[in-house]
Amino acid sequence: MLQLTLSGLVVGRGRRALGRPIDMVLRAGEALVVTGPNGAGKSTLLRTLAGLLPPMAGRVGISGANAPDGEPARRPIDASHYLGHRNAMKPGRTVGAELGFWRAYLRSPARTPDEALAAVGLEGAGALAVGVLSAGQQRRAAFARLLVGDRPVWLLDEPTTALDSASQERIAALCRERLATGGIVIAATHQPLDVGPARRLTLEPLPPSDIPVGDAGGWDEIG
Repeated sequence: MLQLTLSGLVVGRGRRALGRPIDMVLRAGEALVVTGPNGAGKSTLLRTLAGLLPPMAGRVGISGANAPDGEPARRPIDASHYLGHRNAMKPGRTVGAELGFWRAYLRSPARTPDEALAAVGLEGAGALAVGVLSAGQQRRAAFARLLVGDRPVWLLDEPTTALDSASQERIAALCRERLATGGIVIAATHQPLDVGPARRLTLEPLPPSDIPVGDAGGWDEIG
């Protein structure tokens, strides 16, 4: 069974920790909604899980999932999609070309680009340049990247930014679908995100005098 384990995980930027150690186990079908004020470390936590930043202390382990090469995943990102603040799509290329690139790159094809665009309410947008889309449309197109490659863990940083209420519900429904098929969703958000029953993690910034210290962290292969 898919499982993500955070053991004494401390995240931070540079040499400064942003919060207290996190101990948590998430299993298939579970969601975690991360909240907290600006600067509390929500984005930093997701970037750490995505392998873009090293843990300052503690460990992260994943089991029950395979990497694209068929071997057991050793780090969360081996079996994860990461959607950050930036949409990671080139404005001069067509939406269809961008999604086609990601579908090939992710090496575990799921929906076609047209199917993914339909799922986010952008039917027929594949021939359009990314740069001509509105901010909300670009965000939905970026979310469609998660649908063209099959990865069980979704790491979402403010996934509904710039979206109207109908589009927010589309994204929430897709998250619920991912959970229903045995995935894990971790979302940092200031806005409501109805993924169904979810665990909550509220991050609070630490005063400088209370910053934890420890050995450098890393990733554990636990499966």
